[in-house]
Amino acid sequence: MTETDGEEIADLPPSAKLVYKVLEYNGPLTQKGIVEESMLSARTVRYALERLDDIGVVTEDVYFADARQNLYEIQEDNAEAEAAVSD
Repeated sequence: MTETDGEEIADLPPSAKLVYKVLEYNGPLTQKGIVEESMLSARTVRYALERLDDIGVVTEDVYFADARQNLYEIQEDNAEAEAAVSD
């Protein structure tokens, strides 16, 4: 993660930061899983995921257990850099 990526995450609304942390601690989750873990509304989680996707820190994959849902996770290069920054 570059310094500008860190600034972009810092500039996000609190809901997007919470979704980022939920994904960081729990690993890949569906939108429904994020809603349950964060206790945010589904609409708020959708907006937060959209914002995180816009800055390129979250990836979206097909959830093979139920192809109607997507699986969201933090991009590997961002997760490694975040760990390096927090150490």
